[in-house]
Amino acid sequence: MSSRTVTSLQNPTVKAVRALHLRKERDETGLFVAEGLKNVIEGIDTGHAPKILMHGPDAAQHPMMRKAVQAATAAGGEVIEVTHDILAKVSRRENPQAVVGVFPQVFQPLEQVAPGPAQCVVALHRVRDPGNLGTIVRTADAAGCGAVVLVGECCDPYSVEAVRATMGSIFAVPIARATEDEFAAWRKGWTGSVVGTLLSATASHAEAQYRKPALILMGNEQQGLTPDMAALPDLNVKIPMRGRADSLNLSVATGVMIYAATA
Repeated sequence: MSSRTVTSLQNPTVKAVRALHLRKERDETGLFVAEGLKNVIEGIDTGHAPKILMHGPDAAQHPMMRKAVQAATAAGGEVIEVTHDILAKVSRRENPQAVVGVFPQVFQPLEQVAPGPAQCVVALHRVRDPGNLGTIVRTADAAGCGAVVLVGECCDPYSVEAVRATMGSIFAVPIARATEDEFAAWRKGWTGSVVGTLLSATASHAEAQYRKPALILMGNEQQGLTPDMAALPDLNVKIPMRGRADSLNLSVATGVMIYAATA
């Protein structure tokens, strides 16, 4: 297994990987950081080769590390061994993962988003929290959803925080982006139910009749669906609140809706 050793934080590759914490840098380079050997292997297994593979000394002998190095090398990527301090700086964590991969971002064109064999696609309007977004991508993967569509100005699905929350599912679930107008036009061609959640809805999420494939439209953490977006579903439902809490976390609510619509 061949890699060169870097010990300086001023190394250009180290500085480039650290800079990917900034959205501006991610947007300009089209790259993102995935932490941990498990996530790196998940990327490789789904056809994504790392452009940069950074690992600590302890990871060099891991059985799966050879596979990661071979994939990076075959794709013309750079493999470097670094110190624990560099990994901590790159990850901004005191206890960093021993392996970090840098991968190209992938967005699927909206017109190519189709459920295929999947029973559900999730659309999120102006989602703000990267942890919520990452958790939703992970849930969509677990439930076998066909895609996650980001509508309007959303947080970055390729931020370090969002990617961490996906637990590797960022490589498995197609991500698409659309303006509100683009989404409204595309939605007209949807063949199954288009479902939204509204506090004013009368139908319970558990009792509604969903035509598959379902397109689930969720609003953001503060406002829910705006009036314009709430007009797009042909079925609006509510998730009953039976305790003192008057709302659910967005990722939890989306998970509830995904499994209700695909049951």
